[in-house]
This record gives sequence, C-alpha cells and structure tokens, in this order.
Amino acid sequence: MLVLNDIIGSVNDEDIAEKLHHHGHHDRIEFIRMNVADTARSRQKVVTDKGTEYGIALSRDKRLYNGAVLLMDEQRAVVIRVNEEEWLRLSPVSADAALELGYNAGNLHWRIRFDGADLLVALEGPAQRYIDRLSGLIDANRVTVVQP
Repeated sequence: MLVLNDIIGSVNDEDIAEKLHHHGHHDRIEFIRMNVADTARSRQKVVTDKGTEYGIALSRDKRLYNGAVLLMDEQRAVVIRVNEEEWLRLSPVSADAALELGYNAGNLHWRIRFDGADLLVALEGPAQRYIDRLSGLIDANRVTVVQP
C-alpha cells in the first residue's frame, strides 16, 4: 500500500488542472470519497473509486479538502472528493428553549451553524442518534425537528 504524505495542490491550480484534464481523457484519475469529518484526520487508510488502497499520513498542519490532489505522476492522479454534508434542522419554540438547545449542542461538542432562529447540526452519524439525545426537549415540545 502506497502512503500519501503531502497535498500537491488543488484541482483549481492552473498547471494541475491541465495535467488532470489529460489524465481524465485516459481514465487515470482516482477519487477518494470522504465525509467532511474525515478531512480533519491526518492519518487514515482509504480506498479509491477504482479499488486502490492508500494510506494517508499528512503532517498535522495540513488538512484535506475537496479537490486536494495527493498524487500526480505519469500513471495516475489521486484526488479528494468530499461528500456533501447533511444537516439536522432544529427549531426551538422560545428563547429559553434555544438556550437549552444551544447548551446541549455545545456540551455534546456537535458542529453547528445557525439559520435564523434554527440550529443546524452537522450529522456525523444517523440523525436519530442526535434526536434521541434531545428527546427531553423534543418530547416537551420545546424543540421541533424540522428536517431529519
């Protein structure tokens, strides 16, 4: 298994894009699909869309991203493709419920963002797992699950 230990550049870099275009015409681009959470892992074992196994061992100051090129030689190119992130939308019914929801999300170290009064939680597992952790707020009708 080949270990990839650097990010060569981005698919958007002009010189890399030109080489990728050539590799694409000859079906020599391999894609590694991963979830957003996995982009933070500096060491991992992956399999490309063509079934090739690679190890990734980046220095801690590097982070994977959509379009990162990890390998480019005459035979192939290896490119990261990050899956679209799924979000659970939660709507608190009052300011008190919003504070309690925010407290719980922070205490559980969930990655969140806000959209108006709604709290969106980045799903790193089944939505039901998150809903179960908030069952007290949901069952008391203090928080509504807008999008599972």
